[in-house]
Amino acid sequence: MTQYRMVIDVSRCIGCYNCFLACRDEHAGSDHRPVSIGQPASGHKWIAVREDERGTYPKVKVSHIPIPCQQCTDAPCITAARDGAVYRRADGIVVIDPDKASGQQDIVAACPYGAIFWNETQNVAQKCTFCAHLLDSGWKEPRCVEVCPTQAMVFGDAGDRGSAVAALIAAQDVEALHPEYDTKPLVSYRGLPKPYLVGEVSFCDQTQLPAAGIRVSLHRGDQVLATLTDSFGDFEFDNLETDADYLLKIEHSGYRPREMRLRAGADLDLGSIILDR
Repeated sequence: MTQYRMVIDVSRCIGCYNCFLACRDEHAGSDHRPVSIGQPASGHKWIAVREDERGTYPKVKVSHIPIPCQQCTDAPCITAARDGAVYRRADGIVVIDPDKASGQQDIVAACPYGAIFWNETQNVAQKCTFCAHLLDSGWKEPRCVEVCPTQAMVFGDAGDRGSAVAALIAAQDVEALHPEYDTKPLVSYRGLPKPYLVGEVSFCDQTQLPAAGIRVSLHRGDQVLATLTDSFGDFEFDNLETDADYLLKIEHSGYRPREMRLRAGADLDLGSIILDR
């Protein structure tokens, strides 16, 4: 039996909003009963693109995170709904019945991801359906996946071992957007932002010149990450483990080594680090 899953690779997303626009094109003002009725002209984001800005100027990173309905296996919206107004299809897609859900505004508040919206005109809660009406007519993927120029979104049948989405899930290189919600979502992510560390190295006797090509290493137990400073003397370590302790070492011939103990609870900018003779 078909079991739909989606994997979103945040490292590939460029924030073009093609997914959002395609969703609007497909659903705004268009009824697709029995799975949905038309989106209103404004206010709904059935797939939102969240911008996560990290770090401090001038060393700033921005990640774009597409967030559709997570199609949760343990969906709070199903629990909150009355009279079977929200249900799960056999293929895993969670559907808000546009007739039975009329007037049930509690469905909106039940979603911890903020992925359900209230249609004031139609008096009903609405959300992403994975374009179920298209899948039912033979389409292989939702509109948002179809238009992604960087292939940041992969969709398919997780039960088909030959599918791209099944391969990504089998590689165990995916995670939930908010595992603490414990909703068992059918949307998984790769490349979600993790703590990162940046700094700049300079020499005590050549402060006006960048210290390029300096070895910088980051140690945690037996794990060692190493890099060289770039032509500006900058270095960076990304995707660090949250709330982990690290030892930073900076070494260069003719200068005294530097060591710093750090905790990667958040993004760290160490600023300028001077190597002494």
